[in-house]
Amino acid sequence: MLSDPLKNYKIILASASPRRQQFFREMGLDFEIRLRSVEEVFPNQLEGSAISDYLAELKASAFHGTLAKNEILITSDTVVWHNNESLAKAEDAEKAFLMLKTLSGDWHEVITSVCFTTNDYQKTVNNTTKVNFKVLADDEIRFYIKNYTPFDKAGAYGIQEWIGLIGIEKIEGSYPNVVGLPTHLVYETLLDIVT
Repeated sequence: MLSDPLKNYKIILASASPRRQQFFREMGLDFEIRLRSVEEVFPNQLEGSAISDYLAELKASAFHGTLAKNEILITSDTVVWHNNESLAKAEDAEKAFLMLKTLSGDWHEVITSVCFTTNDYQKTVNNTTKVNFKVLADDEIRFYIKNYTPFDKAGAYGIQEWIGLIGIEKIEGSYPNVVGLPTHLVYETLLDIVT
């Protein structure tokens, strides 16, 4: 559906996430991957979606002055928000264990922001999904950390992996958003930009 309106544009996805790249392919979007590293630090006073908005826009700022006039740059960031605290990526197994222990038996929010940038336009959208974990046994948490790769994911888990399959009891909102991309918002925003 988007291929015709986008025929005069080139989408640049600035994400190394295989999950986000797969979503773009499944949505039928042609895109090029371009990566720039930024230090993902945000002001302490920011909360919830303000954090992911800020980081998505920060990632876009690394490309300032480099876009061709027909290019649409897409950057994004996902935050896990629990008890008024942002749970970022876990640096090691111990931190991953503590994060998952904190999320165990409780609700949290997964917030993904997506920033769309051209030479003369920028728009950031975000989506929030509520996720509820059952009470996770310590052995279940350790098994997951040992056998999967939670260290590249906010909150130290992937909903599409073993821990999500056995541990998540309820979700309210978009499932793709928890995986890392609010696909419905990406589709709607791209349509708005090019039509």
